[in-house]
Amino acid sequence: MAGRLYIPPLDLDRLLPGLTVDETPITGANLAPRRPLSLIRLEAGRPRLGSAFWGLTPPWLKVLDHAPHCARAESLESRAMFREAFAARRCLVPAGGVYVWKAQPRAKQPFLVTRTDRGPLLLAGLWCRFHTSLTEHADSLALITVPTNDLLAPLTDRLPAVIAADDAERWLAPETPAEERRALLIPAPGELLGAFPVSRRVNDPGNRDAACAHPIGPMLRLTPEQERR
Repeated sequence: MAGRLYIPPLDLDRLLPGLTVDETPITGANLAPRRPLSLIRLEAGRPRLGSAFWGLTPPWLKVLDHAPHCARAESLESRAMFREAFAARRCLVPAGGVYVWKAQPRAKQPFLVTRTDRGPLLLAGLWCRFHTSLTEHADSLALITVPTNDLLAPLTDRLPAVIAADDAERWLAPETPAEERRALLIPAPGELLGAFPVSRRVNDPGNRDAACAHPIGPMLRLTPEQERR
């Protein structure tokens, strides 16, 4: 699962040319659910940066603690919580990385999963809107997870789906057929992502300084020999 994100300042204009940015992007070295995140969605046919609460809260949800921060790709169309949003309200969350915890005999070791070139990631998500009055509303989101690739499987069994920048418009467009949407929700290529161990400071969501994301060991990544296979 994805319970913590690393979101440094990102060059969003370079990532998605034509993106409308009307507000300051949300950044942080150790962002946990139940707080706002920046998201990208289509508005009037163009991608626009906005923000939403991280934890999907449809209007009928009674208990905020039950708001899911992740949705499994395999159950998007079988669960009422996600079905409508998957059909019509898809989004992207720009991020620098995702924290995961590897089980060890004494204590779990946190790792930061990033692009091997440390570039930005576009994470697949769903969003919904809850009208609090005739003129006011609150938006919320959940990330979509898929099984991990073989390289990262020893660290975690699931990660957010990564959408390539070239596929962003297709993912966001409401008219994209279901089979095309599903085809984008696959494990990231082995050569795209790597992971390195970080300080256990990240275990406490109250620790939000840059040291949370600093490597304390080498990056786990495919070797050139593995990439050629």
